[in-house]
Amino acid sequence: MSSKIGFRLKRGALCVVTAVSMACGGVAQADEWPDDNIRLVVPYSAGGTTDLLSRKVADLLQRELTTVVVENRPGAGSTVATGQLARGGRGSDHMLLMASPGHTIGASLYPNLRYDPVADFAFIRNVINIPNVMVVPGNSPYNTVAEFVEAARAKQLSFSSPGIGSSVHMSGELFKNLTQTQLIHVPFRGSGEALPALLAGDVDVAFENMPTVYPHIQSGKLKALAVTTPQESEFLPDVPSMQQAGAGYGLENYETSAWFGLIAHKSFPEAGLEKLESALAKIMSGEDFQNFLPQFGAVAGEEVGDDFRTMVDNEVAKWSEVAEQANLKR
Repeated sequence: MSSKIGFRLKRGALCVVTAVSMACGGVAQADEWPDDNIRLVVPYSAGGTTDLLSRKVADLLQRELTTVVVENRPGAGSTVATGQLARGGRGSDHMLLMASPGHTIGASLYPNLRYDPVADFAFIRNVINIPNVMVVPGNSPYNTVAEFVEAARAKQLSFSSPGIGSSVHMSGELFKNLTQTQLIHVPFRGSGEALPALLAGDVDVAFENMPTVYPHIQSGKLKALAVTTPQESEFLPDVPSMQQAGAGYGLENYETSAWFGLIAHKSFPEAGLEKLESALAKIMSGEDFQNFLPQFGAVAGEEVGDDFRTMVDNEVAKWSEVAEQANLKR
């Protein structure tokens, strides 16, 4: 064998070994995920439901994986942080975002967003669902959904929310559309202003998140007419679902909730998705997480991966239609 041929063979063998090594190294690197801290982005200010849940999930996740750092990036109804995640880039393979109804509602209100709320993301798991509750002041003359709808069809009534585009607001708009009533929306700057107005009877009804109104329902200062999920809530066992209470009034398919789930950039490593899904399944079945749910009147989410993606896709379509009918698109 000539020296030239021997050199070519050796060089070819070296290339094969190098290629195999690179491939194996890539697999090893993927299998070793996470090889850095995980960043969990909260698209709202500190102290709210999304923030509290994110910090709990971060605490439980890092017991299973690695350090999880929570970062608050509020702005424009969660679209600022979501847009940053959608652009990807450095560090996006270790970055998660706690998405909520703002993810789908924002897409319906701002049709010119620079990202697609479904196509640009990997959907990991829906973590919790919190019902909204249709509540009226404790001295309201209305004791059922049917009574309220009948009154709202006969005269002009109002509903409050902590702001335009919130899940509370959109729940009211959906109710208004389905019942063919002309409820007047009265937006406030957060629940801290909206709740006192409702308690004082300055507005007729609200479709508030369970944690906000639960103590006032218990005290009798508010009356709960229905929960907005298809099933009753174990925390309000005597309160019917909207679908039950509103049968015959266009509410047979009414369904809303404040859901909270983890998403990532669409390029997120497959090994990372698998490890996250496995870790979430473990912590969500654990006692610590289960004992955490009652403070929100919540139940654990069930949608994982493609099922979670489908849920979000359906929500985008639903809220887009509601926003169109309410003339809310911007």
